[in-house]
Amino acid sequence: MSWYKALALVASGAAALGMARPSAIGADGVGDPYFPQDGNGGYDVSRYDVKASYDPANPGSFTGDTTVHAAARQDLDRFDLDLEGFTVSAVTVNGVPAKAIARSGAHELVITPRTRVRRGSTFAVRVVYSGPPVGASWHRLVGGGIDVSGEPHSATAWFPLNDHPSDKAALHLEATVPTGWTVVGNGLPGPTTTNAGHTTFRWHEDHPIVSYATTMAIDKFTVHTSKLADGTPVITAYGQNTSILPDSEALLPKIMGLLTDTFGPYPFDSTGAIVVEPEATEGSLALETQTRPTYDGAFFDASAVHELAHQWFGDAVSFSDWRDGCLAECFAQYAGQLWDEAENGADLDESYRSIVEQNAGDAAYWQVPIYDPGKDRPLDYALYDRGSLMLHALRRTMGDDKFFGLLKHWIAAHRDGNASWPDFEHFASAQAGQDLSGFFTAWAHSSVIPPAQYLYPGSLAR
Repeated sequence: MSWYKALALVASGAAALGMARPSAIGADGVGDPYFPQDGNGGYDVSRYDVKASYDPANPGSFTGDTTVHAAARQDLDRFDLDLEGFTVSAVTVNGVPAKAIARSGAHELVITPRTRVRRGSTFAVRVVYSGPPVGASWHRLVGGGIDVSGEPHSATAWFPLNDHPSDKAALHLEATVPTGWTVVGNGLPGPTTTNAGHTTFRWHEDHPIVSYATTMAIDKFTVHTSKLADGTPVITAYGQNTSILPDSEALLPKIMGLLTDTFGPYPFDSTGAIVVEPEATEGSLALETQTRPTYDGAFFDASAVHELAHQWFGDAVSFSDWRDGCLAECFAQYAGQLWDEAENGADLDESYRSIVEQNAGDAAYWQVPIYDPGKDRPLDYALYDRGSLMLHALRRTMGDDKFFGLLKHWIAAHRDGNASWPDFEHFASAQAGQDLSGFFTAWAHSSVIPPAQYLYPGSLAR
């Protein structure tokens, strides 16, 4: 997510904790410290098969048919999925109609199967639903299309799921629209078929995807395709009322080259962009939708570096809960500075000193912890501004060889999974061959300016 979007984020993390339930009932939330009702306990999802149909001429025409493939972590007499709005017309569990379905709270779909789902077993839940979409992540475009994207929540606006970063799963999309419209999603495209005035588009992302990085965009897209030097497909889709900037688009291979050199092999099977009307995402600039980030209005290299860096930090390696936002945003923000250093010869030491000195006497600048910033500000600007300062100080503490080795080893060790910020602190100390606990306490856990020994290490020393 770009920092512009973070400034506009309104967290809803004040929801009350759900009441405890017997062990044979999946919890109605995973107990995230910031969003306790998000996600669901008792099972792990491996794949979502989402079938959707939408007519842009009729905004209330959305129909969905989603199958959730999961494994039970405990015996389940009842379990929940997350889904905003819609009329649910049918639910089956392993092909058998559910005994009961109910709605609870803002987004809980409560399902009681006909027979208990046993711990250790795999099961499939099919949900058929329709109606006018709701939710802040469903964006109606001026030209008539739609874009579904957002953070911290978005997927619940178009398919039922276990909506928490800790439960990543593959996503297969089959979406039907009137012929003349195009659907763009995550991953690689599959066969496109046309019948009776309607066209069905297929997309599959077989790497586990964090829920807020899913997307579906429908518009009269202009689609550019190419390949990176290693053969990775590049698919860039420009919606109506957007700007095509060939010079910026031509920089994508160079950006990907820098990020690959810095973070290690690209973790997915395709890349590119989805460019939508500026109004679509309510004034935000960009979002790291997996494999194909979403941008407002145009594709710019400055925002592209940030969002493409998220493909490693945030998407390939996702955080364990919403306290860990630095694992995504600190690194993506610093990646933009690394691009400026490599492309424009920027002196990052000079920039660092300037920012520190400018804010040294401003207590408010240092008061929000970078780790666990608070449930009302999970993606506070501190993660972007001070988070990138912290990473530069860490780089000067460890030296370039160990620092950039750390970034590559971290991604390799946790790729397609989840990790916490404390995990990163321990990992960094091991890679550095020294105890960095004092450094991280001063930078990530404190509400005051770090002591000089951590503020001015190595070449930053005054």
